[in-house]
Amino acid sequence: MKEDQEVSGGLSLKMWLRLLPYFGKLKKQTILATAIMLISTVVEAAYPLFTSFAVNNFVMPQSTEGLIPFAIVFFLAIVFVGVCVLFYAKQYMDVEMRMGLMLRRDCFVHLQKLPLSFHNVTSVGYLIGRVMSDTDRISGMVSWGFSHALFSIFYIAFCVVFMFILSPVLAVILVLIIPVAGVIAWLFQRKIVIVNRKVREVNSLITGAYNEGITGSKTSKTLVIEDLNRKEFEKLSDSMSKESVRTARLTAVMLPLVISLGSIALSIVLYRGGFLVHEQLLDFGILAAFITYAVSVIEPVVQIVGIISDMMTAQVGIERVTGIINEPIMVTDTPEVIEEYGDTFNPKRENWESIIGRVTFENVWFMYPDGDEYVLEDFTLDIPPGTTVAIVGETGAGKSTIVNLVCRFYEPTRGRVLIDGRDSRERSQLWLHCALGYVLQDPHLFSGTIMENIRYGRLDATDDEVIAAAKLVSADIVAERQPEGYATDVGEGGDKLSTGEKQLVSFARAILADPPFFILDEATSSIDTETELLIQDAVSHMLEGRTSFIIAHRLSTIARADIILVVEDGKIVERGTHADLIAADGHYSALYKAMRLEELSK
Repeated sequence: MKEDQEVSGGLSLKMWLRLLPYFGKLKKQTILATAIMLISTVVEAAYPLFTSFAVNNFVMPQSTEGLIPFAIVFFLAIVFVGVCVLFYAKQYMDVEMRMGLMLRRDCFVHLQKLPLSFHNVTSVGYLIGRVMSDTDRISGMVSWGFSHALFSIFYIAFCVVFMFILSPVLAVILVLIIPVAGVIAWLFQRKIVIVNRKVREVNSLITGAYNEGITGSKTSKTLVIEDLNRKEFEKLSDSMSKESVRTARLTAVMLPLVISLGSIALSIVLYRGGFLVHEQLLDFGILAAFITYAVSVIEPVVQIVGIISDMMTAQVGIERVTGIINEPIMVTDTPEVIEEYGDTFNPKRENWESIIGRVTFENVWFMYPDGDEYVLEDFTLDIPPGTTVAIVGETGAGKSTIVNLVCRFYEPTRGRVLIDGRDSRERSQLWLHCALGYVLQDPHLFSGTIMENIRYGRLDATDDEVIAAAKLVSADIVAERQPEGYATDVGEGGDKLSTGEKQLVSFARAILADPPFFILDEATSSIDTETELLIQDAVSHMLEGRTSFIIAHRLSTIARADIILVVEDGKIVERGTHADLIAADGHYSALYKAMRLEELSK
């Protein structure tokens, strides 16, 4: 559903009730701030009464008797309101900060628990927008938005009460004007919300164009498309300019209309009030008070309408943020497992058994959550400890399925995956994940130094152990190329290093962990042949005695495997040793020959 359609649907109490657990943790600050604001609003709404008293007792009689006590009381009232504003503003600021913190924390923690099936179909940009922008909008609305709305509602209510106490006849005039102003502001505000949303959408496109223009500058120059980029950027900028001008025009029309209503109300009050004063049915002080009310009571109406519009926009953010927090976790540990082994954030490592490295697929059927057919059907395979399994196939054939099941990133639809003879679901995910050394085709490095990134493999490793692991896979060459050695900052995502250098660092990181399982996902695809020869013996040595799963295109890696699984269209079509599969002259033989020709042609 488009956001504009959601906004046009109006406010949803059910949506805002999703925030009740967070309000419950902030109820003390919220109730106290609201109570103080209510008291200060009563005093602020009574300001015109001071004006009325001053006109009747000092201006009209032309007397100063009692003026000093009156001035002191009025001054104290102003100071009281000021102190109240400072107090409840501090409380609401605390609510905003803590609400945003709780929402972002819950989002981030839950994202750590969600399986790969979620992250594979959800863009990073979407998640960042929800965790940062939407949580800010929600926390701002539940603090300042609600406080301003409550202030405006209380202020109007108390003003109406005071006006009816002073003069019911004049009060009726202003009370009839208030809803008219609200309707006009509401009609315009709805259109402004829709146009503002279009402005934000175009602004997102402009941000994306900026990003592409900067990160893809080299490609743009080689393709000579700078002029095309400029024209597309100008088109987006013109679109944003037009929508922004439209918003300004709507606002420019709305404000004079609402102000005009205030002026009309003032005119009617002056006309009717002047007549009553002339007939001695009303004194000048009350008329002066009504003049003040006529000027001040319209603005809160406009503010309430604006806040309601903002609430409709913010509730879209609530749906998105709570949608992330409530996203079901497809791969979970049972309460019994958590009780014995702990969870991701509170592990009970003292209860963890050591891992030998045996993996058994027992009548496994598997279908991806968003799929409609099985990619594994009644798959059975026993992998002894220390076995190297190579998984080969064309790009997109589904080679990662088996690895994902071994790592428990997904769980079988039917059947079991056993680790050392026990169902992997009988132990915690963290227990298994801590036993994995995973090297990706495009590895991710964290912001920090080369030393720090390697140490992520084992946080308690010494500098000497880190350097030893790096030398084992020739990652020390990466450090030697840098001016600051192992203290060199790799940049965001490791963008200061080449893909091959990042892979070497990730190799060192995995080997430092000394895991029972190794997963190599085309991990040497971006390393040049010379560098690959340097690490080939080291990798073979490290794989010895460990159960390893290798997704690779390099023949040298595949041929040495103990078991080769050939995947086609998401299904395993052949299995066996290199010699057996070559002799069978089937899918693997054809694939092997094609890969060999490809390597020879380089």
